[in-house]
Amino acid sequence: MSEAFIESIDHEGVGVAHVDGKVTFIDGGVTGETVEFTRRRSRGNFDLGTVTQVLRESSLRVTPRCRYFGICGGCAMQHVDPAAQVAAKQRVLEDNLARLGKVAPELMLPPVSGPAWRYRTRARLSVHYVAKKGGVLVGFHERRSSFVADTASCEVLPASVSALIPELREMFTSMELRERMPQIELAVGEDVTIFVLRHLEPIPAADAAKLRAFADRHAIQWWLQPKGPETAHPFHPLEAPALDYRLPEFGLSLRYRPTEFTQVNADVNRVLVRRAVDLLDARSGESVGDLFCGIGNFTLALATRGAKVLGVEGSPALVARAGENAKLNGLEELAQFVAHDLYTDAAGALKRLGHVDKLLIDPPRDGALDICKELPADGPSRIVYVSCSPATLARDAGVLVHVKGYRLSKAGVVNMFPHTGHVESIALFER
Repeated sequence: MSEAFIESIDHEGVGVAHVDGKVTFIDGGVTGETVEFTRRRSRGNFDLGTVTQVLRESSLRVTPRCRYFGICGGCAMQHVDPAAQVAAKQRVLEDNLARLGKVAPELMLPPVSGPAWRYRTRARLSVHYVAKKGGVLVGFHERRSSFVADTASCEVLPASVSALIPELREMFTSMELRERMPQIELAVGEDVTIFVLRHLEPIPAADAAKLRAFADRHAIQWWLQPKGPETAHPFHPLEAPALDYRLPEFGLSLRYRPTEFTQVNADVNRVLVRRAVDLLDARSGESVGDLFCGIGNFTLALATRGAKVLGVEGSPALVARAGENAKLNGLEELAQFVAHDLYTDAAGALKRLGHVDKLLIDPPRDGALDICKELPADGPSRIVYVSCSPATLARDAGVLVHVKGYRLSKAGVVNMFPHTGHVESIALFER
């Protein structure tokens, strides 16, 4: 046993201390408290440990709301005050920008936040039969483990979904195919909740009857996915309300398939879209590009401001869905979409985009390095970059600032995943 003073927490909610001159990361420690801990592992330049006793508690420590916190790996920071969680994520963003990009924003934006609980309208839950547990487990994996956590509720899922976990466990346990149904993908729309069941073999008639009865009791819709995401299809009931999310401020409804990418936090997404539109300041008559546009999350909101927006996305299926959403919302004249691989042919994608006055970029975790490198000298006057990786944002910011001549005028975090280590962010670059 050793004693340590927790100097800060990292974005995963792990306490950071110096013990005998060595950086030590201590699970369960909160900024400002003194703890007793045991070392789990010793590396060359740092140690890993776990709190065994809090000797002097921090004012930032709170009681976790979930009874499975510390076992389930879905959350990492429920023991930390929500405001302190966001502050830790902001430090991660600032540190990455300074260390990797050698840049600093002229202004740090207020965090984009929303409800801390019941926020996950998208999730992937494992389904695993464990004989020693007496049946099927349904939920997230255990922390630092491939095992499924033995839980009967979840505080970040919508209450209506969390309440179904015990009955899902019971139903799957009773099924003939219980060992060949590895996961459920959840999509909660405005008017419908969909469970997409991945199954590795055809579903027996008796099991199918149980799925139908479950759907009828709880007013959800089952989809079945026998192979890849493209094979997902409605099972029961066949007729259900359209799956969509809405951006009321812009008068938009965006429809999507339950296996297509959308943000997990609908409330925060609404705020994020508003901030992105405000920062880009697209105006009537301007031409705007939206790279990695998906189903049109930002594209359509920008088009409501009167700008002509071209969305570029690598997935033809998502491009088709974006076009459908443009028609659904009466924006097909202002919002156009093309399919083009933004990673293997960044130069070709920018050529198809043509000259734009302003640009929005919302890439996956790999970032948009080639896009940033290929931007022409007469490129957009303003770029809004929405990121799910502070490291790749920082790297790309270095190119935009030091090579392309932009200023990093504003940046801030987006708390899309409260209680987790995910750091999302948004940045504005101007000439």
